[in-house]
Amino acid sequence: MMSPFFMLIAAGPTFFLAAWLLMRFGGLVSGDVGIRPFGYRTSMTMTTGLWLAVAPATRAVAGSQTQ
Repeated sequence: MMSPFFMLIAAGPTFFLAAWLLMRFGGLVSGDVGIRPFGYRTSMTMTTGLWLAVAPATRAVAGSQTQ
């Protein structure tokens, strides 16, 4: 099991990787979905919003399984 300190350190690079992947996949499917391709800054904003929305739910599910 990874300590919370190392989990926090690992979250930083993971955030930037997730934002980059979102930007790349958004560009790939933009023609099929009907959206304009967006840049890295927009992708970082979207990733922040997704993390803020998903993190409490993830913690709730993980907390319920450990008891």
